[in-house]
Amino acid sequence: MPIKLLAISGPLRKSEFPLGTELTIGGDADNHVRLRDPAVSPHHCAIALHEGRVILSDLESESGTFVNGIPIKRRELKSGDEVAVGSSMFLFEEEKSESAPSSPVQMSEDDAVSLKILELPPDELRNLRPESLAALPEAARMERNLSVLLQIGRAIGSLRDEESLPWQLLGMIFDVIPAERGAILLLDEESQEIRAQVGWDRVSGADHSVNVVGSVVRRVIAESVSLLGSHENRRTMLCVPMISKRKPIGVIYLESTAAATALNEDDFRLLTAIAGLGVAGIENARQFERLGSENQRLLAEVSLTHDMVGRGARMREVYQFIERVAPSDSTVLISGESGTGKELAARAMHKNSPRKNQPFVALNCAALTETLLESELFGHEKGAFTSAISLKKGFLEVAEGGTIFLDEIGELSPILQAKLLRVLQEREFVRVGGTRAIKINVRFLAATNKDLQKAVRDGGFRADLFHRLNVISLALPGLREHPEDIPMLAQHFSAQHAKNCNRDIKGISLEALACLTQYDWPGNIRELENAMERAVVVGSSDVILAEDLPETVLESAKGEACTAAKYHDAVRNLKKQLILNALEQSSGNITEAAKLLGVHANYLHRLMRNLELRTGLKKQTSA
Repeated sequence: MPIKLLAISGPLRKSEFPLGTELTIGGDADNHVRLRDPAVSPHHCAIALHEGRVILSDLESESGTFVNGIPIKRRELKSGDEVAVGSSMFLFEEEKSESAPSSPVQMSEDDAVSLKILELPPDELRNLRPESLAALPEAARMERNLSVLLQIGRAIGSLRDEESLPWQLLGMIFDVIPAERGAILLLDEESQEIRAQVGWDRVSGADHSVNVVGSVVRRVIAESVSLLGSHENRRTMLCVPMISKRKPIGVIYLESTAAATALNEDDFRLLTAIAGLGVAGIENARQFERLGSENQRLLAEVSLTHDMVGRGARMREVYQFIERVAPSDSTVLISGESGTGKELAARAMHKNSPRKNQPFVALNCAALTETLLESELFGHEKGAFTSAISLKKGFLEVAEGGTIFLDEIGELSPILQAKLLRVLQEREFVRVGGTRAIKINVRFLAATNKDLQKAVRDGGFRADLFHRLNVISLALPGLREHPEDIPMLAQHFSAQHAKNCNRDIKGISLEALACLTQYDWPGNIRELENAMERAVVVGSSDVILAEDLPETVLESAKGEACTAAKYHDAVRNLKKQLILNALEQSSGNITEAAKLLGVHANYLHRLMRNLELRTGLKKQTSA
């Protein structure tokens, strides 16, 4: 059972780490995976095999270890899980071991083969389009060959799996070329060594290995030429390179022993055209795989900014709840004040569910008018209204197989409430302006900052829709209900925004932390994040200071509650007096006052605003 961690973002991106009996991650050099990241503890987490299971354990790290967006202490890993450590994201992969099949191709040596190098005329080599194949003899055969080329082109265009493509290509070749056996060998792009091979014998089938002449294959690869070979026992062979960017990425090898089916130059022309189509198919499959990996990496980087942070008792209850309900398909109604992280909780449920590799679509029901919201949710047919110039799929269709999150569900109009109720009951809907019912397979998550039960009593929300949505309910606590998490959240957001602003922030001062923990945070976690972003942007030192915080936080902080805040008041008064003295000496000239204080004039301007010294400035200037 090969097990590995693939780094998909962070300083070790694209690195792979196989798992033996144990693998440790941390900042110290004695870890199997060393991360030079201030957010990573010296010994951060460990992954170990335990009774056939793969267990990830957090080693009491400072910033926490996240699996699919949720901080964990101990968790069994499943293939496809995302593990976030500091600014790095790892993908856990577990491959089922299978017994290696017998090689479909065997190399043999034959010195008695007479070889002839074949080349297409320059015009055919340049084009290799249907019109260039007009030179093929025999009208009936040419018509059949062109038809097969079109079929191969269409089939290859729809294939996205590089592993299955050679098998299908070989089968199509046998439909038009009378070879008795054949093989396709694909090369490694860097080393030019054979890394994949398929072979087929018309008589013995796929279970019988196909013998190819090694010297012929090696010469075709080395010289990028096509070879037609013959043997004294009437055996003929044809070997054509598959060329991409003037470099072979594989070869097609055919062989026949019967005189009636001897391979010739006509077969060579057709096989060359097929090889060109095969190259396009392989390149498409490889590009599709690269785009898939890149998409996964980008999604992982987005996920890093959406991890739920907090270790208090209330948040631990939330995490445990999410882990319990995530594997089901039940509808969940998430309630909580604005800024408590309702969408983050919904994303965490999706990422820890069997639907995690399918779309997660979020729609804010309060952000659009009723007409636009209906169109966004259900989609519309062409001509459904004046601006509907084409068919548009709605969010319900886009989320097929995945999860749809309806935020601010309490803002839905009565008409849309009735339509959504039908979708939840029947699992089907009709586009705006349409007549055909479209079946869907999605999981519904909804959120509200209203008291929907009160809205039902007041007649503002349908009772039947409320009960359909409220199958499982989750209430997120306000930040004031778990203030023990404020320091960790503040550190998390300051580090995140410092990275975005390319600033080196080493921490938060005791004064600032005292102010943060004493504030009530009516805007909850979102308000705290905005406050830390402001502090990072306007601050000038490598530590977040109290004066870097918004004035509302400073004004509302309960200074009498802690010694640190009393110290802050004393420092604040001292700063006021120093500035007033400097202004007096400079006759109210801020630039000169800044020089006397040894600070930049812009910093003095900001400091005066924070200390509410604008009035004092006017008095000094007018004196």
